[in-house]
Amino acid sequence: MDPASLQVLISRLTGIAEEMGAVLRRAAYSPNIKERADCSAALFTSDGELLVQAEHIPVHLGSMPASVRAAIDAFDGGESLKPGHQVILNDPFAGGTHLNDITLVAPCFVEGRLIGWAANRAHHADVGGMVPGSIPPDAVEIQQEGLRIPPVRLMPAIVAVLVANSRTPEERRGDLAAQVGANVVGVQRLAELAGEPFEEVCSYGERRMRAALAAFPDGEWAFEDVLDSPPATIRLRLVVEGDEVTFDFTGTDPQQRGNVNAVEAVTVSSVAFTLRCVTDPTIPANGGALRPVRVIAPPGSVVAATFPAAVGAGNVEVSQRVADVCFGALAQAVADRVPAASQGTMNNVLMGGDGWVYYETVGGGQGARPGRDGQSAIQTGMTNTANTPIEAMERAFPLRVRRYAVRPGSGGGGRYRGGDGIERDVEVLEPTTVSLVTERRVSRPWGLAGGEPGAAGENWVVRGGDETTAEPLPDKCTIALEAGDVIRMRTPGGGGWGDG
Repeated sequence: MDPASLQVLISRLTGIAEEMGAVLRRAAYSPNIKERADCSAALFTSDGELLVQAEHIPVHLGSMPASVRAAIDAFDGGESLKPGHQVILNDPFAGGTHLNDITLVAPCFVEGRLIGWAANRAHHADVGGMVPGSIPPDAVEIQQEGLRIPPVRLMPAIVAVLVANSRTPEERRGDLAAQVGANVVGVQRLAELAGEPFEEVCSYGERRMRAALAAFPDGEWAFEDVLDSPPATIRLRLVVEGDEVTFDFTGTDPQQRGNVNAVEAVTVSSVAFTLRCVTDPTIPANGGALRPVRVIAPPGSVVAATFPAAVGAGNVEVSQRVADVCFGALAQAVADRVPAASQGTMNNVLMGGDGWVYYETVGGGQGARPGRDGQSAIQTGMTNTANTPIEAMERAFPLRVRRYAVRPGSGGGGRYRGGDGIERDVEVLEPTTVSLVTERRVSRPWGLAGGEPGAAGENWVVRGGDETTAEPLPDKCTIALEAGDVIRMRTPGGGGWGDG
């Protein structure tokens, strides 16, 4: 295939994934998907290799191939599925990430021949479990985090089980219907391209990645970083040999008693994200681009947790620290391509009361880069969501935003400054259960080349809105609030780059 035709094909396929995401957002019920765009879509080859993805959520997309593989394996390579069937799953130990992320996988048949798969993943605000929002900080096993769905055909009975286990059943029903519709569109559009050389798309991704890695110096580098709570260290040995690279996490601490554990698919997604950032973001993000990449994640570690570990925070917090560790190692190999550490957390806020559940990740500071300051008050790393607009939040939930501003001076100093975090005060208007799942409240986002670290984050509760009652909260907790109480969050800044 000539280069121009190949680029046209890649663009047509990518457009399908983007259209799937647009359908999903427009049809969704929940503000989490409709407003924050906490969802992702992708297409796969007939044998389950990632073909193209939309520019959605890194932690979703890099781990989605494991879900598609689990679906294919559960249905005899797709032979026991028929046109119109879809497979649903969220089991982290069968291709999923954490229970909130529900994945739908649909086969695409043309004249009886399987030519590929359409898949999408969406974060459902509540799937049961110990607390509203289904990421309980106190969970010690996955059964406490909500409903666990292995790869099964999506049928009315499965939908009934899902909605019966959620605190917001109609929202779940609507969001799931939106996912179904997105895959229907994906399958229809993909069928129109039957006969095109999909394998060449993946081979092109492999050639581009191998060329980028070949430009790196050969060598071996090590880096480690920590999780605040439970305290755990993630260790990485990076090895570049010719046009191949190995990310070896041997020596990382064992999986923890709490929910700060990532399954292997999440760790792979963090590796894929950092490589794309440090090599060339125009390299197609497909399965071929990962063929020269080897990831060693010891089973039973905090980066490859095994059943029955709780994993709710692994997808949102451990993924961020794995990305930091990968950037830290790569900075020693190609210093001119790597930023200082960004905020390194998603600052998860989960609230719920009588018939409603609200979930959001809050932005922070981006690490400074060689030649440029970091951006302030944005989502960084493994998330790529928007924020929930204040108007949408206050319309949908009994909440009132009292303050929403950039946190001045929180970015690390240096020749190029790290971006600043966010200050946000949210008042609850009725009795509410609140869970916070955050990181970088003790450790700080590191600087590079002499740059200073960014400020650590802070969590506070202000009872009755009275500042004299303000008290700090731990990084991970569940508390009960009364009407008029305020949750205050100050998110971390990014690290600085270069001597000031």
